[in-house]
Amino acid sequence: MTETYAPPDTPLEVIHQDHALLAVNKPQGLLSVPGKGAHLADCLLARVQAAFPEALLVHRLDRDTSGVMIFALTPQAQRHLGLQFEKRQTKKTYVARLWGRLDPRTGTVDLPLIVDWPNRPLQMVDHQNGKPAVTDWRVLRHEGDTTRVRLTPHTGRSHQLRVHMRELGHPILGDPFYAEGPARDAPRMMLHAEELRLRHPDGGRGMAFRVPCPF
Repeated sequence: MTETYAPPDTPLEVIHQDHALLAVNKPQGLLSVPGKGAHLADCLLARVQAAFPEALLVHRLDRDTSGVMIFALTPQAQRHLGLQFEKRQTKKTYVARLWGRLDPRTGTVDLPLIVDWPNRPLQMVDHQNGKPAVTDWRVLRHEGDTTRVRLTPHTGRSHQLRVHMRELGHPILGDPFYAEGPARDAPRMMLHAEELRLRHPDGGRGMAFRVPCPF
């Protein structure tokens, strides 16, 4: 962690619940899973399991990212949903605010990523040893000297969106790891998981969970 961990004291916000899965709105500043040490025990998984003891982890969001996160409520649902993420059958859409004016209006970043071991958990581009990482972007609008974009990752690498935007020369505002100077001086990291589309583990019907961007 880059500073003292002070997770928000906000009530659990459930956006969907049925017999197989749970979708919640993860607040910014809250770990998805516990970190190492008692001071990092408060996390979304713990809060969800306090209300739904049977809840099981399916995927994660970075501590400073807000938005849609799902949990399985049975082991069978966890396996089914986990395979959808593994096989890239889910569709994730994010909204971010970037430093500077990004042009053109649309594009794709295709840069392989690997953990930067001496500086972990940071990630870095490595064309020899990195794992494939692909992100589409679409400019929504320019806001002064910043750009609001919609990001669609086709892979799920750690810090993928954050590193890819930095590599474009337009880091995500408020990113404690990859933004510098005035780009870092934002009230929060401006990255939000706006929508997640997947197939329901019981029956396979398509579902979409959405939380409007809070910034």
